Amino acid sequence: MTISVGDRVPNLTLTKATASGPDQVSSDEYFKGRKVAVVAVPGAFTPTCSARHLPGFVDKAGEIKAKGVDEIAFTSVNDAFVMGAWGKASDAGDITMLADGNADFAKALGLTFDGSKFGMGERSQRYSMIVNDGVIEQLNVEAPGEFNVSSAEYLLGKL
Repeated sequence: MTISVGDRVPNLTLTKATASGPDQVSSDEYFKGRKVAVVAVPGAFTPTCSARHLPGFVDKAGEIKAKGVDEIAFTSVNDAFVMGAWGKASDAGDITMLADGNADFAKALGLTFDGSKFGMGERSQRYSMIVNDGVIEQLNVEAPGEFNVSSAEYLLGKL
């Protein structure tokens, strides 16, 4: 079942890519007491994700934060080293990179798809959401193959 607006984000462990290496974080602690824009993509360094999705949030990070968002986090079914390298290569210093290496977060949210025909296995769907103190306030899930409602511009317009 897909998570909905008003639901609490399930408690599990994510891996935060940091300059000193991977850092395990509990989702309960990560989202506690703050407003976070979470953006999920099928894969780091993939065409739409790298050419349009992440750059949009890099460009609009200041505007999004000015609307009351404490942090912007990108997540993907990749390991923390890949997420860290993607953030660095994309000059995404204002964005937290959260690895969901085993798709545990995507599965718990009910937001996975089978990318096997592309050699990618189980992946996260493309979406954005606003999580306020652990509760989902906004959820924007893309239709397969689309890139509209999870963009920085769309999210900014909804804040």
